[in-house]
Amino acid sequence: MKDAPSRLLAEFLGVFFLCLFGIGAIVNVDKTGLVGIALAHGLAIFVSICAFAHISGAHFNPAVTTALAATKRIAPLDALAYIVAQLLGGLSAAALAKYIYGDLAAAGTPALNSAVTGTQGILIEAIATFALMIVIMGVAVDSRGTFAAVAGLPIGLVIVGDILWSGPLTGAAMNPARWFGPALVAGDFSNAIVWIVGPILGALVAAFAYDTIMKPAKAA
Repeated sequence: MKDAPSRLLAEFLGVFFLCLFGIGAIVNVDKTGLVGIALAHGLAIFVSICAFAHISGAHFNPAVTTALAATKRIAPLDALAYIVAQLLGGLSAAALAKYIYGDLAAAGTPALNSAVTGTQGILIEAIATFALMIVIMGVAVDSRGTFAAVAGLPIGLVIVGDILWSGPLTGAAMNPARWFGPALVAGDFSNAIVWIVGPILGALVAAFAYDTIMKPAKAA
């Protein structure tokens, strides 16, 4: 991988900021509310894309990296290295949050609403991640997208919207790394399949749907 240290550090930091800001907002939910939690996650991704997209492509999500590898936009070994960096970023942020907030940091671990089944949770995470990935495809991956130069804004906004509708149901991780770090630190792997299969499935469907159905035709 060319420029591996800078690319992997960028992926590490993007997920680190996402998890740290997100967990902090959740711990302080009495002050931030659901809107504040959604904005914390969306802003973390927005600023990270602005800062690091030119370095690593700003995946910040194993599901996104998996979908881009499946559509041959990143080499398999590079994708694996990205995913490891992303998981370490989430784990480091969760460990720091645990050090700062103590046991309160466990609230930052995505969890299912008591009224939501595991199957429903997978579907919800898949739909939320589909929305995220289809926006990524349209504004970041496809350079002809209207918002290519400021892709971080619509991507951050779709994360805000996703959290507002699905946060109370599944925690709206949309990202296995966002779940993995807090879950490992908290020692809580309940319903793990929801935050692994759901996001990866949603991202894959979105990437292939964009490529086969929605991608604008090249100008003659």
